[in-house]
Amino acid sequence: MTTLPRITVSENHRFLVSETGEPFFWLADTDWEIFHRLTIEEAEFFLKNRQGKGFNVIQAVALAEFDGLHTPNAYGEYALIDDDPTRPNEAYFRHMDAVIRMAADHGIYVALLPTWGDKVAHMWGVGPIVFNEENARTYGRWLGERYRSNTNIIWVLGGDRPAFTDTHDYRPIWRAMAAGIDEGVGQRVIKTYHPSGRQSSSQWLHEEAWLDFNMMQSGHGSGRSTPTWEMITHDYNLKPTKPVLDAEPNYEDHPISPWPTWNPENGYFRAEDVRRQCYRSVFAGGCGVTYGHHTMWQFSGERYEPINHADRPWKDAIDRPAAGQMIHLRRLIESRSYFTRIPDQSVLLSDGGERGEYRTATRDSKGSYALIYLPTPHAVGVRLDWAASPTVRAAWYNPRSGETQAIGQFSTAATATFTPPVDGPDWVLTLDVV
Repeated sequence: MTTLPRITVSENHRFLVSETGEPFFWLADTDWEIFHRLTIEEAEFFLKNRQGKGFNVIQAVALAEFDGLHTPNAYGEYALIDDDPTRPNEAYFRHMDAVIRMAADHGIYVALLPTWGDKVAHMWGVGPIVFNEENARTYGRWLGERYRSNTNIIWVLGGDRPAFTDTHDYRPIWRAMAAGIDEGVGQRVIKTYHPSGRQSSSQWLHEEAWLDFNMMQSGHGSGRSTPTWEMITHDYNLKPTKPVLDAEPNYEDHPISPWPTWNPENGYFRAEDVRRQCYRSVFAGGCGVTYGHHTMWQFSGERYEPINHADRPWKDAIDRPAAGQMIHLRRLIESRSYFTRIPDQSVLLSDGGERGEYRTATRDSKGSYALIYLPTPHAVGVRLDWAASPTVRAAWYNPRSGETQAIGQFSTAATATFTPPVDGPDWVLTLDVV
């Protein structure tokens, strides 16, 4: 079994790092049903593809959303015996073991949800509710012990649910599960929480000792250009300081219409919609981001009917444009000074603009570079006095191809206006000191 270094939080509490101190830019793929629906051969095919596209995390659920307790996996195995979290089915989890090991062999971490949220807080979905404080701790301890040697696991509690409502406080259950995981692993391990749409873990859990970084879901139900940057900024400014990322922005090929009625007549999110949300959340201060495809997360196709108007089988969706374009974001961020990167809208001469055209800026706090994401091909005026040099070199970075077009050199004693190429729609303006 391949052993990857465990992931932890950086010294400045803004980023994720390996235990050896190397930067870890979270570039995840949303694959909620992988354990529940794929054969081992299909999982191998899928993971090899995602490795080739530069993904280093998959988000996956042990007790799955789609009737994960009463519908068996691809081999006819159920997750639990008699819906009892203290009686997991060994055969089901042996398959899960194999997929987790396979992910490590492909250099991929598993953001592992022990359960989808409907098994704790029903609200919607099929449930059933099976967890309380006592069995959540027992189940967490069992999982932690089982995977104590699997260093490629990042633990994610929640599963598309709030941790607290006006009528119910589910935090004691999640605390118990978190404590059980640590007990089972035999050490404190990294954990976060996956909330429902337009929410962040910070709303209920920011000061919880077990929560190492915040996870938000800007979601799919508010039309184009949900202000993910505002959600990131909110969490970025909280104390104590914790990393934050958008773990579920709009999925590629998901109907655009607002929740809860998905109407395909209103169109679908396509590659440019995905890029806009991913770049803007990272530039606003995110320590990474998650891509998702509306068919891929559910793995609908030969054996499973699509839900919510998924428009193609998963094997036809695996190479959709945005999936192959996410690596350009990762490479861009990793190509420059990492731990000193900050969001800084003051680089712009005017405000970010309207929702659909909102521009985001990030830069090196020590003045070696600035990056500005432009979702539309409109001119942008920028300050250059942040630079630790009399001159900067400007270029256009293409988020669709990763190619760079040189612009020229500019004095940092003045401001400058840049007009992107017309063959966009989106571009990144890169400014590097000379």
